[in-house]
Amino acid sequence: YIDDIFMTTNQSLDDIQIVLEKAKHKDVIIEIECTIASTVNYLDVTITNEEGQLKTTVYHKPTAEPYYLPYRSDHPHKYHRNIPYSALTRAARLCSNVYDFNLERLRIEMSLLLGQYPLKLITNEFLRFFQMNKAMPVFEQHNQQAYQDLHQQLLNRTARKDTTSNDPMKDPVKYPAILQKNPWDRKKIYLRYPFENGPM
Repeated sequence: YIDDIFMTTNQSLDDIQIVLEKAKHKDVIIEIECTIASTVNYLDVTITNEEGQLKTTVYHKPTAEPYYLPYRSDHPHKYHRNIPYSALTRAARLCSNVYDFNLERLRIEMSLLLGQYPLKLITNEFLRFFQMNKAMPVFEQHNQQAYQDLHQQLLNRTARKDTTSNDPMKDPVKYPAILQKNPWDRKKIYLRYPFENGPM
């Protein structure tokens, strides 16, 4: 199988190449390919060394199509609602500065529009992301310090569910008010598939 490894070092280029050559010849079964550069693509991140500071952005494979789940696909509406929010969360985790995050936000918005997502849904979910993460200055003013706080907050957030809460449905990020179960009202007709557009 293939394993990817990323590392930084303060050793000289000659010293690190000697170490890598030794590693290549240690086992004939293991094949090692090395890339040494000031910018590398590692998994889904582009990492750049700018004068000793590492900068990260989202890496998009050249062959990848810039599409998300089409809005008119036969999936529950909650999946479509979560895509903009999740895409922004991923971008905020991977982009190390507000400028790159803003470019990625625009790319996400354009991709969603290409997938026929309504602009109102995109705007509402983007606003929900910034409001839930208390990062409105990032949205309104592209504030770098506010973005750094958001970036660190999302990097430090655990991926697993918070088990301290007695009721997981109370988490407003995972279960916004619109997705909360409401008591059945027998005076209303509930349509299984709410359509926003006319016939196709």
